[in-house]
Amino acid sequence: MNIGEKIKQLRIKNGLTQEELANRCELSKGFISQLERNLTSPSIATLMDILESLGTNLKDFFNESVNEKVVFKKDDVFVKEDRDSGFEIRWLVSNAQKNMMEPILITLSPNGNSEIDNPHEGEEFGFVVSGVITVCLGTQKFKVKKGESFYFKPSAPHNILNAGKSNAVVLWVSSPPNF
Repeated sequence: MNIGEKIKQLRIKNGLTQEELANRCELSKGFISQLERNLTSPSIATLMDILESLGTNLKDFFNESVNEKVVFKKDDVFVKEDRDSGFEIRWLVSNAQKNMMEPILITLSPNGNSEIDNPHEGEEFGFVVSGVITVCLGTQKFKVKKGESFYFKPSAPHNILNAGKSNAVVLWVSSPPNF
């Protein structure tokens, strides 16, 4: 592990200059510069002070992150079908609830509708892959056709419905995960 480079990346991520980090830790700018270039090594106590100033700790700093999954295949998809309401949801990314957003592919049969979602923090985005849907946001209703998208802050109860005569397919992304 390149400790100096990792400290530099954390410093930059936190929007700090070397001098600002040095001041927070009661160190010199020169020491931080040498540390980031691996020309010196900090004591454990000094490293703990630096990491605290950068919003982390020893455990998290030295925890090598596991390579995150980038490609999700058909076997990774979880499907929920509700024939009474006329929808099928496909969770496209396994374990997306740990991420900042959660994409699903929802298929609505004619006269089908998704479950009503209560107001929550975050944002919702959808792209109509096929068909025509109605986005219901509180008392407002918006017609969205194939090739069009919708985007809103979910400050009211919301869902989508298909008043058309053929299936509608929507790529829907919620941030934070909420499905």
